[in-house]
Order: sequence, then C-alpha cells, then structure tokens
Amino acid sequence: MVARRSAPTERVVQVLDFLVEQRGKRFGLSELARQLDLAKPTCLGILTELTAGGYLVRDPQTLTYGLGPALIAAGRVAQESFAISAIARAELEELTARYRTTCTASAVVGERISVLESTGPGMVKVGASYVFAPPVGLMYVLWDTEAAFDAWLVTPPTVPLQQDEARLRQIVADCRERGYLVESLTAAGRRLYSLLAGVAARDLPEELRELVGELVTSLGERVYLGTDLRPRKEHPVSLLAAPTYDADGRQSMVLTMYVGASITGAEIDRRGTALVAAADAVTAAVGGTKPERARFDDLATR
Repeated sequence: MVARRSAPTERVVQVLDFLVEQRGKRFGLSELARQLDLAKPTCLGILTELTAGGYLVRDPQTLTYGLGPALIAAGRVAQESFAISAIARAELEELTARYRTTCTASAVVGERISVLESTGPGMVKVGASYVFAPPVGLMYVLWDTEAAFDAWLVTPPTVPLQQDEARLRQIVADCRERGYLVESLTAAGRRLYSLLAGVAARDLPEELRELVGELVTSLGERVYLGTDLRPRKEHPVSLLAAPTYDADGRQSMVLTMYVGASITGAEIDRRGTALVAAADAVTAAVGGTKPERARFDDLATR
C-alpha cells in the first residue's frame, strides 16, 4: 500500500528544494511562483510561514527570499547524527578486528530501539528495530538520568514480569561503577528475547504471554554483578554493552560486543575495558560529556 502524500506539504518541500538548488540566490514572490508553477497567494502563504519559522529570510529592500538560519541549525543536527555513526563505526571495526566478533551501535529512536551501525561476522541488520519496553531495553537507561530510568521501569512490559526493583538498582550501581554491562543468556533465552524484540508480544494469547513471562522471570537475572565474576572461572556471556554520551551528559548510544561463549572473568574485564574505551572515544569525538559519578550515585541509592 502506498502512503498518501500531502499536496500542501509537497509544495513547502518544493520551495525549499528549489532554493537549495539555487545555492544562495534569492527570488521575489512573482518569480518563485512562476518558477514553481504555484498560485501567488499559495506561494506567499508558504513563504510567510517559512520566514516566520526562520527557514527563509526576506530582504526588506529587494523583497526577495533566501534560505534562513533555522536550516543551518537543522543541517548541523543532521550532520552530527551522520558523524556520530561514522565515528562509532570506526571504533566498532577496531573491536571486531581485535576480537573477531559482531559489534553494534544502537539507540532509542522514538519508542523503539534501532540498530545504527553493525560490524563483523553475522552482522546485525542496520535499521532493525525493537520495542523499547521491559524486558527489552535496560541497557538504554542504565547510564541515563533518574527520570529516564524510572520512565522505562514503569512502561507496560511486553509480557508479565516479576520485577525485582532492588536487584535492578544493584545492577544500576554495579554497571555504573564498572562502566559496562555483562549479560548472560542461555541459547533458549537468546532466542526468546529475540522473539520478544521482533514481535508485538502484547498480541499473543494470554496463556502464551503468561508462559513466556514465567520463562523470562526477573529482568535482573540475566545481568552479572561484579561479585558474580571470577578472574579464572569461565562464565557464559551473551554480550557486553557500554554507553556513549551527548553534550548534555545524557546517554546517547549503546555500543555492544557480542560474545556468545563462556569466557573467564579476566577476559570479560579485558573486553569490557576495550568497549568502554571505544565508547569514550566516540563521546569525546562528538563533544559529549561523561557525567559525574555523583549523578549516578543519586539514582543507584534511591
């Protein structure tokens, strides 16, 4: 099914596209209306609104219109978004080369988690998206603000869950102290969470939702605390994750390194340290700010 297009919106885009193509040249109302085959009243209405929003400017002497400063701000945001992905990809490629594994950069976009970059064998599809609701998404609020964490925590889950908030806050404190998350899942668990991420679980029959909820149990059970890990003991690890931050010190993206095997606590520490270094490099490259520990401690001890 082809989505219906809006004729008034198309005309606005037509005006902007034309002025962009002219590379800074300015035009009067009559000339623009003629060039774009628009009625003068229609064209005037579009120009007036775009000028009011700062997307165009009007020269009071020549009565001509050109591109405005609001487009500069929008362009910078878009440019930064592409730059972040490119920088993240370079860091992910280094990790993939060193550990011969799949690495991703992902973030919450709207109400879903989206994969922005992926490197390595068996790459996760860029553009893949998942429901941002428990039991999926803990790592996207672990290092964010108190409000972001609480908002995710009270989001209606995709399946019934046994929430252990005390355990979750232990995880918050531990992951912020260590700088990265270590997640452990059985093969069946990995398949289950993949299924939940890719389907509208709320549409499952009630009996099946209850059964799946029993299999999932508590959100915190699949995350290792530092005290769980022994340097010489092997631990089954699904993935490691570490955050990047924006200029306001808010969690921006999550860099993930997939493991899918049992490795020693010492190897977990080596890989986690490398992942945090990559995430910090992305944060620094985009002018981000790693938040002070005080903010973390405030949330973890609530």
